[in-house]
Amino acid sequence: MAELDFPEVVRAFENHLLTERRLSSHTVRAYLGDVESFFLHLNLLGVEKIADLELSHIRSWLATMQVKGAARTSMSRRAVTIRIFTKWAHKKGLITKDIAVGLATPKAHKTLPEVLNVANANLAMEALATRVGEEETPVALRDCAIVEVLYASGARVAELCGLDFKDIDYERQTIRVLGKGNKERTIPIGNPSMRALKAWIAQGRPALMKDISSSAVFLGARGKRIDQRTVRTVVYNALSALEGVGRMGPHALRHSAATHLLEGGADLRTVQEILGHASLATTQIYTHVSTERLQQAFKQAHPRA
Repeated sequence: MAELDFPEVVRAFENHLLTERRLSSHTVRAYLGDVESFFLHLNLLGVEKIADLELSHIRSWLATMQVKGAARTSMSRRAVTIRIFTKWAHKKGLITKDIAVGLATPKAHKTLPEVLNVANANLAMEALATRVGEEETPVALRDCAIVEVLYASGARVAELCGLDFKDIDYERQTIRVLGKGNKERTIPIGNPSMRALKAWIAQGRPALMKDISSSAVFLGARGKRIDQRTVRTVVYNALSALEGVGRMGPHALRHSAATHLLEGGADLRTVQEILGHASLATTQIYTHVSTERLQQAFKQAHPRA
């Protein structure tokens, strides 16, 4: 059986996550952080070899994290991480058996995401369009297109940043995005977002375009492909002026798109496809959002609520 020291194991596991499982860089960072935390705990327990891992070591680590006040969502992710790790380590011959295969995953609390109501969503889009008319600047055109496309498509920020010209189908009014796990999907967008996108590409993008712009649809101020931080700032600023709305970012637009689709009569499977969820259970949280909104409307409007 091969024996590696802990740093070598971490590097090998990272390579597995990136090249074989093809996880996003954000997910890989989270998993590696969990594994490194686990290895530090093993050092405290006096465990010096990967081959000496036992289920009791894993339970001791998870119990320590819980005592330190880790959130249930974090505990759930750590359990998933360690199951993936021991499965990989067993396959590589680093441990004699997959000791965490039966490890229970703490169920994370399902928190209902914040969403805009339809009126506020329309108000935000109208305000952006007004800004375009008043300022007549490339950045105003870009920001309007960004928010319109995010709300229309429910796309993730990384998916929007990765858009190239070849990903736009003007005839079908769709965009093609590369989601988690390198999975492609095609998303329909409506007339307003397509108009905003065309206006940005025709009138705004040429002013920011440079040799480094390549085929990226959305550009930053220096002509490079726009980064996620800039997109978040654009959305925060666009939604901050709405009355009674807290600090909301791009994910709020994604949540809002899903909720409004379901409230408008779209079925769960369709919304799952649009959002790129691997599991229908992830999409189902938006049915709870819609139910909660209906209950609030009932309490406010019905005389005997």
